[in-house]
Amino acid sequence: MKRVFALLLPFAFVACQDTSQPISPPDAEPTSTALAHSRGAEVIPDRYIVVFNDRVADAPGLARRLAQAHGGSLHFTYDHAIKGFAATLPAPAVSALRNNPNVAYIEQDQVVTTMDTQRNATWGLDRTDQRALPLNTEYNYNQTGSGVNAYIIDTGILLTHQEFTDRLIGGFDAITSGGTANDCNGHGTHVAGTVGGTVYGVAKAVKLSPIRVLDCNGSGTTSGVIAGVDWVTANRVKPAVANMSLGGGASASLDEAVRKSVAAGVTYAVAAGNGDRLGRQQDACNYSPARVREALTVGATTNTDAKTSWSNFGECVDIFAPGASITSAWHTSSTAINTISGTSMASPHVAGVAALYLQVNTGASASQVFAAIRDGSTKGIVTNSSTAKNDLLYSLFIGGGGGGGDPAPTAPAAPSHLTASAASTSQINLSWTDNSTDEDGFEIERCQDSGCSSWSQIATVGANTTTYANSTGLSSGTSYSYRVRAFNSAGKSGYSNTASATTSSAPADPIALSGTGSKVQGRWRADLSWTPAGTSTNIDVFRNGSKIATATNNGSFVDQTNFRGGGSLTYKVCEAGTSTCSNEITINF
Repeated sequence: MKRVFALLLPFAFVACQDTSQPISPPDAEPTSTALAHSRGAEVIPDRYIVVFNDRVADAPGLARRLAQAHGGSLHFTYDHAIKGFAATLPAPAVSALRNNPNVAYIEQDQVVTTMDTQRNATWGLDRTDQRALPLNTEYNYNQTGSGVNAYIIDTGILLTHQEFTDRLIGGFDAITSGGTANDCNGHGTHVAGTVGGTVYGVAKAVKLSPIRVLDCNGSGTTSGVIAGVDWVTANRVKPAVANMSLGGGASASLDEAVRKSVAAGVTYAVAAGNGDRLGRQQDACNYSPARVREALTVGATTNTDAKTSWSNFGECVDIFAPGASITSAWHTSSTAINTISGTSMASPHVAGVAALYLQVNTGASASQVFAAIRDGSTKGIVTNSSTAKNDLLYSLFIGGGGGGGDPAPTAPAAPSHLTASAASTSQINLSWTDNSTDEDGFEIERCQDSGCSSWSQIATVGANTTTYANSTGLSSGTSYSYRVRAFNSAGKSGYSNTASATTSSAPADPIALSGTGSKVQGRWRADLSWTPAGTSTNIDVFRNGSKIATATNNGSFVDQTNFRGGGSLTYKVCEAGTSTCSNEITINF
């Protein structure tokens, strides 16, 4: 039955501290054991996240052994979203671990914070069920999120709040060992209330799991957030949605953890971020987890459908939702509410709609939920935005409710006619045909040697791109295979044909010849030596321009002549039967 909920005016207003942190553009995602951290991020001295290669079988065991061997203090071990550990380590240990073959890369741990900013009045639920303004003070819904589990990765949830009666399930506490994930900040309770509160929630019957990764001040660490994501990945009960209204400096390890959790079947809604310390909007692609393509990254709007001045922008923003002056539950009592603003408040609206969708589409993958929400949104309505996708969240597209959406999107067509050609000893150029009209971009994968099966993604390029120059990670004289596929919000295409090329061989090092002369019973003797010995079995020895011998190519040769008296001889050596020769030397007697 269709139900109508009239919005209530807020009963109390409580200030919420703005603890969001500015960041700077991310470094390139590490692909080796290099130590990485985001420039400008608030790093934590001597504390590191060590990510193992996927082939490591017993990640927790290896983590404990390495931490003990290197005099470290272990904080977390990871075995699900990523494999690895977080620890406080002395500098020599970091240097040693960088050379460990089990280590993929190391990041310095950093501060992660909530993303709320200010306070005012309520209207968010009202806006999600309407295509256009004005608001009608009603929230219409056909689903409640029943049967869906929502994981709130935040400051915890006030376990006694009446908004969540009988709907809280087990969670995880990364702040207090053995803790209950009870909220002492308010932010997580507010977010949970928007996702699934009885009064203030989008999905009023969803089960809620508190994942406490931020402390009473709304602050935490990247390693702690990864521990929360790892727990969700290991303990998820599907259908599942997770909300991350938090952020910090760009982090490859956090991004990887979220991507793998999405691949495990958890739909993620994440906050785009609230700009720098002065509230100036920033590119969301400079934040983690906002820059994770597989998550729904959410910007914030006002009640006039304008992007808020502080909401981050850019191609990493997937959708907008109400985020200014949102009223929801608070942590100070079992009935407390608060009105605050931020992309933290926008993201849980999307997580709630994801729960509504999963109630009806229980077997949907995370990418299908992503596509459905994007497609069901109200197109191009958000103003004052520097983002290409200026679309606003809409909830009634699910199950034929009140206004629907556009036809369901489809994955793009696969590219074709992929070619690969070597440009040098360290570069291979690719070219392909774009057969789609609606792709968001292309993923490029590579493996070493023709006929190989171990593929890895090396790059992502934008829509309408048909060429790519691979100039990193290549060795001379080596064969590589490539394949390309397109992607958009509906999913990914099939792969193109496979194309292979072999990088040019590096020129052989020149043969360096040296020699000394002596006399044995008055006869001239030349002792020759050369490096390198080259690849041929034999070497031709030339004296005064004429070949005098073909000898074993072992790097030395003695020419015992019958010449007497004084004079000189010239020598050179060549790989047998070739023109690959050494320098010419003159030996005086």
